[in-house]
Amino acid sequence: MDVETTGLSRDDRIISAAVYRLDARGDVEDHWYTLVNPQRDPGPVWIHGLTSDKLAGAPLFADIAEEFAARLADRVLVAHNAVFDWSMIAREYARAERTAPVRQRLCTIALSKELGLPLPNHKLESLAAHFGVVQRQAHHALDDARVLAEAFRPSLHAAAGDGVRLPLLECRALTEWSDGAARIGHQSTGPGSYGGANSSYRPGSWRPSRKRPACPYPNPGRWQDGKPLQQGMRVAFSGDTSVERELLEDRAFEAGLHIATSVSRLTSLLVTNDPDSGTSKTTKARAFGTPVVDEAAFGQLLQDVAPADGTAGSVPPPGGPAPSDG
Repeated sequence: MDVETTGLSRDDRIISAAVYRLDARGDVEDHWYTLVNPQRDPGPVWIHGLTSDKLAGAPLFADIAEEFAARLADRVLVAHNAVFDWSMIAREYARAERTAPVRQRLCTIALSKELGLPLPNHKLESLAAHFGVVQRQAHHALDDARVLAEAFRPSLHAAAGDGVRLPLLECRALTEWSDGAARIGHQSTGPGSYGGANSSYRPGSWRPSRKRPACPYPNPGRWQDGKPLQQGMRVAFSGDTSVERELLEDRAFEAGLHIATSVSRLTSLLVTNDPDSGTSKTTKARAFGTPVVDEAAFGQLLQDVAPADGTAGSVPPPGGPAPSDG
């Protein structure tokens, strides 16, 4: 599936959605497409081509939520950079006071990495070119979903033939409670419910910033490429993320990682989608030799975090004691 949106932030909206339903072999069963009126500026028209005039008569997300849900129910959501598509869908269902019936997602970027495909980058066009799939209209949800379906089929067969485990991740819905704190979970109290009768949903009202409890595990040192993360590792984030930052940090904290607010010689890993941005964190990461991964790679690492071994590792600070990184 694919969605086009007004932008990449937590307040942006879906403006079109397409779903290709596939059987167990990856063959197409049917497809569906709809425009969605975002009730706001459509964003980068030069990318998706959907103007306010084109969207004016389109249904609201609440109007298509039930049909959309019927297409997603009991399926694995497959998308290119699936963490983004899922986060947008989860927020739209939250606004509509519903819960999306999706429990697992599969990112084709992650699958291409698992298969070791020789791609120059992680763009959909590169994946399509590798499998000889012709793109007709990039950034049109229906064509992007078609291209993805056609590229996913040989990927699925390759994974089965090589015994590669599919990189499935859990989809946890957003919920909003009366205190205004948005949370992850499946706390719905009935079909189509959203947090129960006493919940208080306010569009645009997401979790306030808060201080988390201290990480109970010692820092085992820096993450090493090819090895799993380990509980206690200090992870910092820089720049925009397709998943709401606090939700991403929550997942890391729940896995037993320390959320660092800055980068120092003790930082185990920096997560950023733009390592060349020149922010203070990316600059320090380069200076300290801190490992850097993007959001998609971090999502895969979170699937298998090794338990703490009870012994604190050390990252030798060149030239003196290392400062705390929060």
